[in-house]
Amino acid sequence: MAAAPGHLADDHHRDTPEEDGAPLSFRQAVEALRTASVPSGVRLEPIRAPRRLAPYAYATEAAVLQDDEELADGRLVLLHDPDGHEAWAGTFRLVTLVRADLEPEMAADPLLPEVCWSWLTGALGARGVTYREASGTVTRAASHYFGGMANRAPTTRIEIRASWTPQEVPTALGGHLTAWCELLRQCAGLPPTAVPFPSAAGGGGAVVPLPQRRGPRSTR
Repeated sequence: MAAAPGHLADDHHRDTPEEDGAPLSFRQAVEALRTASVPSGVRLEPIRAPRRLAPYAYATEAAVLQDDEELADGRLVLLHDPDGHEAWAGTFRLVTLVRADLEPEMAADPLLPEVCWSWLTGALGARGVTYREASGTVTRAASHYFGGMANRAPTTRIEIRASWTPQEVPTALGGHLTAWCELLRQCAGLPPTAVPFPSAAGGGGAVVPLPQRRGPRSTR
């Protein structure tokens, strides 16, 4: 997927811009993300942010761990353009890529893409955050193994790419990161932990559960 305004590419990661000299609103937003509440089982680590998407960017990656097994991973990027961006309808944009391997009964669900999108909107709605201009893709990819790898069971991976414009003031953006962590937990097959809130004005909805994982994933 090519890098476009508000979407995250797989490469072009460079050094994170220095926060010295960055607008106060951006520094406040970064601090809100750094100090946000993180659900159990989610490990966060700052990473280098893409430089081509906005004048200022901050990125973090996450992994969902259970019994030392990584069940899902992803990254979240905060973009800021003080002059605003027409496609964002605002000056901030959150962009994410989330990936997870699925159990066979989950992978076979014909409504899986819609369900995965509901995990994102439901997590945002459960945290009570507001947003607009949400967009993204849900991709399901199946792998079958042959020859010397024929003893490996087929696997299916889900990949969610999404972006949205937060409506909170910069100091209150932590709820978006917490919601994103809940999305990761859902993709990992773990139950949501967010405290329910009324659906957000940005389009939140009920979270649709799928069967929880049983046992370790197949070796990739």
